[in-house]
Amino acid sequence: MLVKFAIQDFMDEREMMNLSESTLKAYSIFFKEFQTWLRENDILDIENVSTAHIKGYLVYCKKDRGNSPATINNKLKNLRALFNYLVECEYLTKNPCYKVVKQKTDNKIEVFTDLHIKQMLRYYRRLKRKDHEYTAYRNSAIIVTLLGTGLRIGELRNLKWFDITDTQLIIYGKNRTQESVPLTDRVKEELEDLRLYCSRYFEQMPDYIFANRNGSQMSYEATKSVFKRLQDVMGFEDVRLSAHTFRHTFAHRYIMNGGDVFSLQKILRHKSLSMTEKYLAMWGTALHAQNEKYNPLNNMDI
Repeated sequence: MLVKFAIQDFMDEREMMNLSESTLKAYSIFFKEFQTWLRENDILDIENVSTAHIKGYLVYCKKDRGNSPATINNKLKNLRALFNYLVECEYLTKNPCYKVVKQKTDNKIEVFTDLHIKQMLRYYRRLKRKDHEYTAYRNSAIIVTLLGTGLRIGELRNLKWFDITDTQLIIYGKNRTQESVPLTDRVKEELEDLRLYCSRYFEQMPDYIFANRNGSQMSYEATKSVFKRLQDVMGFEDVRLSAHTFRHTFAHRYIMNGGDVFSLQKILRHKSLSMTEKYLAMWGTALHAQNEKYNPLNNMDI
């Protein structure tokens, strides 16, 4: 089977699974790159892709494209999914990724400091006094919402006004399941201010909370570009300015303020506790004061 037909078959199957637009887009971009590399190496048939080719492609990604270990591991994950599917469909007899090991990654997780956050919000406050009022109101509300909820970028852009309740935000999670996250008063006030501004700015109120200037839903690319443009303005060199860094920051502050790992897992909606435990492992030393305060021995007369 030609590589392009195998990939298209896999993509069709993933689309039938009703994956999110952003996930399908990421698959499409990745497999286009992989197919181009195979073509440049004179590999047209999927049956001819060997373990050596997989390793060669990943080395190319590291050396020529400058991909980080985390990015390479994500690409390997995509390749395993493709070839597992082809084996299940009996197009292939074995998965060439089977013996390819993941790259070791650094455990460091970057988060924003108070200064980073203040600089970003101060920038948008200045914009409110110029000719970019709507963008400033919307983007500052994005920052506060991400910091106060730990939402993923896809969940953020899908939020509609009727998803706001007194105490929760109703969201559609990573697997298209309806879930909820706690809504603090600070985030609720920010969204109410944005709603009031939108009611005056638009002739007809948009369905989506974070809309384009024409009132339509922001695309995944447009939402990502908010952070890219902000990074260009801020010029932070010590932290990556992305939606996921806000999610990490939420987890960091939650742990630092004494929140427990099980509640954090539910708020972040991690399937397993392993990812949440990474936060605890990294910042657990900050829990010393909490342990001193809440240790059961404190109230024991022994």
